[in-house]
Amino acid sequence: MTKLVTLAAADSRVVLAPEIGGSVASWTQGSRPIMRPLADGTLAENLPRSLASYPLFPFSGRVANRQFSFDGTTYELPALLNGHAIHGCGWQEIWQIEDADKRSATMRLDHQPNALWPFAFVATQRFTLSADRLVVDVMIENRHDRPAPAGFGLHPFFPRSPAATLQLQTDHVWPNGADAIPTAKITPPAKWDFSTPKPVGADFVDNCFGGWDGLALLSYPDLGYRVRIEADPELRHVVVFVPDGQSFFCVEPVSHMPDALNRLTTEPTQGMVVLGRNQRLTSQARFIVESL
Repeated sequence: MTKLVTLAAADSRVVLAPEIGGSVASWTQGSRPIMRPLADGTLAENLPRSLASYPLFPFSGRVANRQFSFDGTTYELPALLNGHAIHGCGWQEIWQIEDADKRSATMRLDHQPNALWPFAFVATQRFTLSADRLVVDVMIENRHDRPAPAGFGLHPFFPRSPAATLQLQTDHVWPNGADAIPTAKITPPAKWDFSTPKPVGADFVDNCFGGWDGLALLSYPDLGYRVRIEADPELRHVVVFVPDGQSFFCVEPVSHMPDALNRLTTEPTQGMVVLGRNQRLTSQARFIVESL
């Protein structure tokens, strides 16, 4: 049976599933799901992408042709989703609980080079729950014997409602081309302009936005609350995924654009970093529930 860790504060409850890719299984306030609700039988499927949120280490998004070159070597990555290399290796591996109490827990992943990712690293996620918010601190440390590319992000799923809106401020977007690989950097067109509240589901969206100011507002006026997402400067890209005909949407704070591994030296705003041995990248995201 999958080991779960439960955090509780007032009527807020977060269930963590470290063995399922270091995921958040659910987050509720009373009977209200703040992230996508946990469906019956989902845990038994052992699929992070069916849960409330999962981590993106050491990269976010797809990688063109499942290949990238770094420091003179070309690496091939596995097909993890519809033939694509996507979202790193962390969501495919078992995390360990490093410490936990009633309101906080730290999950740790010690990754050794394998077919999923060729460089050694350590990653942690620390979850701290209070009555009105979930704070997530993320860290990645290069443990390889030479420099290595690194990034991270979070992939939360939020429930839709008929009146749900999204608001966030960005200055550019990378529209997806073939195989969902970005082809250009442009000013957000009207259909992807979330600078004022936009109904969720008004248009299909599956793109990474850059120049994000680190604030997103997910409002549910019909339900009387909103979720305020705040992200520190290392997480100043945001992926918005609003699929057609689904009961969820995603607003993902990430450190870099998709296919950044192939643009480390060609795209100044791509966001991924190169860490020397034992160097760390850290950041924090806050998910705050507010009444309307």
